[in-house]
Amino acid sequence: MKQLVLVGTLVGALAVGVSAQKKMQGDSGSMLGTVHLTKKVMADGKPLSPGTYQVRLTSDAPKPAVGESPNGEKYVEFMRGGKVVGREVATIVSSSDIGKIAKGPRPKGNNSSRVDTLKGGDYVRVWIVKGGDNYLINMPPAS
Repeated sequence: MKQLVLVGTLVGALAVGVSAQKKMQGDSGSMLGTVHLTKKVMADGKPLSPGTYQVRLTSDAPKPAVGESPNGEKYVEFMRGGKVVGREVATIVSSSDIGKIAKGPRPKGNNSSRVDTLKGGDYVRVWIVKGGDNYLINMPPAS
């Protein structure tokens, strides 16, 4: 009887471990949307060619600066053909605060995006609105 209980406990523990591992591997982020880049840009020091990308939010975040909200920035991944080809920091701003931060044309409602070259040409801004939050990703153009 003891052996049966021991085997049952071991099988249960293994099942929980496998389930947790699958969840960690499968829970690599939520899809924010699709964007089309018309210019070559730099994402985390690597070039991204012009084209269409799926943008996925990760749970990874850079260390917050002094006074910054711990949930104010997260890494996003740029995906093409199911593979991650770039990664960059997105600033997350609520819809109630976005008017204080971002000027100019906005994406057209929830679950939409916009890509603009900012004044002076120093940055390309990818702006995605999803679930009431605004994700602002600023990337320098690549040479």
